[in-house]
Amino acid sequence: MNVISQQVTICNKLGLHARAATKLAQLSQKFAAKITLELAGKEADAGSIMALMLLAGGQGKMVNITAQGKDAQLALAEICQLISDKFDEAE
Repeated sequence: MNVISQQVTICNKLGLHARAATKLAQLSQKFAAKITLELAGKEADAGSIMALMLLAGGQGKMVNITAQGKDAQLALAEICQLISDKFDEAE
């Protein structure tokens, strides 16, 4: 199975807080691929808001995103874009 991963830096001021985690979870649920985020040895299912918030991903933290499955490439690209766009938050 196709497994790809990429590291990105969380750059929004509030980090992976409730609203950002919700956006990320909703986006990842659109894909058939299994998507996980890993930060400081902890792993979370990208489709779970609570799991994402428990990662405590603050501003400046590096997170590794792994996607595997049919649309893994597209899923990874869109999730990385969302994080790079600071979760579309006005800071």
